[in-house]
Amino acid sequence: MTHQFTRRGFLAAGTALATTSLLPRASWAQSSVMSLTAGNRTLDINGRAATVYGLTNAAGSQGLILDPGQRFRVDLTNGLDIETLVHWHGQIPPNVQDGVPDMPMAKLAPAEMRSYDFSPQPGTHWMHSHIPVQEMQLLSAPLIVRSAQDVADDRQEVIMFLHDFSFLSPEEVLAQITGSPASAGVMAGMDMSGTSSGGMNMGGMAMGGMAMDLNDFNFDAYLVNDRTLADPEVVSVDVGGRVRLRIINASAATTFWIDTGAVEGTLVAVDGHDVQPVQGQRFGIAMAQRLDILLDLPAGQGAFPVLALREGTRERSGLILATANATITRLDEKGEAETPAFDLDLAQEAGLRAVTPLDDRPVAKAEMVMLAGAMSPYIWTINGQTWETHTPITAKSGDRVELTFHNMSMMGHPMHLHGHAFQVVEVNGQRFPGAVRDTVYVPPMARVTIAIDAGEAAHWMLHCHHMPHLASGMMTEFLVQPRSA
Repeated sequence: MTHQFTRRGFLAAGTALATTSLLPRASWAQSSVMSLTAGNRTLDINGRAATVYGLTNAAGSQGLILDPGQRFRVDLTNGLDIETLVHWHGQIPPNVQDGVPDMPMAKLAPAEMRSYDFSPQPGTHWMHSHIPVQEMQLLSAPLIVRSAQDVADDRQEVIMFLHDFSFLSPEEVLAQITGSPASAGVMAGMDMSGTSSGGMNMGGMAMGGMAMDLNDFNFDAYLVNDRTLADPEVVSVDVGGRVRLRIINASAATTFWIDTGAVEGTLVAVDGHDVQPVQGQRFGIAMAQRLDILLDLPAGQGAFPVLALREGTRERSGLILATANATITRLDEKGEAETPAFDLDLAQEAGLRAVTPLDDRPVAKAEMVMLAGAMSPYIWTINGQTWETHTPITAKSGDRVELTFHNMSMMGHPMHLHGHAFQVVEVNGQRFPGAVRDTVYVPPMARVTIAIDAGEAAHWMLHCHHMPHLASGMMTEFLVQPRSA
């Protein structure tokens, strides 16, 4: 069995079964030092070749899987002809290993190698370049840290790694979105060191009499494990099998609904942190978020599609779980009806409860964080500032801090904090012991409060994980100061 995400030409053999997204058993122990290489790879997108980036391990597949208790000991080599650096999303490494260019470590030069070593957080996580145009060119991969409970549960584990893809270069995509003739100026602040069928999508929906923008670009393809629904991955499962889906939204600018179809799912974790089980057949996932969903397949032969539905459109992607003798039916890349916007009333978020909430303790500091911006001019801000002019949000190491994200724009913002896990404790004035996570979605005209125990005294990034928003300035820093300061 291999663990990889390359296309296999299933168009000509649509009923063939693959196991490329299965996770290995714990007995597949990794070596004491793992290797990753940032490099180029080629995908087949509906019959058209596409050169993208990737993070390839020693076995030639994408990403890393760690066994319970295994340290994150990784040698990262830059196999690209440009500088890069990788952020370990969902992990809490020493700040020097966090992977933000020049905060504090410089980018990796071509052919340069750098070693990382820290104790990882268990759960479903991922890794990606912290240079927006590189992440938009698929420089990302899964990062799975299995727990002892995962081994005891003995479920077949299946990754769904979601992407949006354009045949245009990321710079061209950003230029179309921003209305700029070139994206060099847009990207300058994000570097920290200094015709396609896609295109602008100004369509939206009404919200309280105002126009909400769900999607600001139509990508050429929406991928699950590097494949479109025209040629999906087919994962071999046992009759009556027990599956754990590890779903990662690595998209640059797309929110999805995960639809488990005929099989009811049980959501048991978000962003790598356990939640009280929630049953259903449709769960939303914003950019950078993760969902762990348990499926108990029915008895008998069958094929069970799990779909990723792009919000506000008919477009969809997915993979198929199938028993050995199942008939595989081709699925259209567009559904019959448009899917709704994701969690405008925060019902999904408000329904989550942490299995292990933060300790109850006094709040040393509470602060409102204003999110704003518009489609024209295409500028997105935190507290009225872009990254180039930002004022840090400060805290003392060890203090309990509450931040309330107040979104005054007509687009949603998945807000990600580096170096910390936080707990959602309030939405739109409703207080509750919500999920522990690292990325929270703040819909238009909504307020979400998170509680944080400030960690290592250092500069930690706080930003929107919608890449065009990030690229146009929607980033600040959570500056944790030592107790003596």
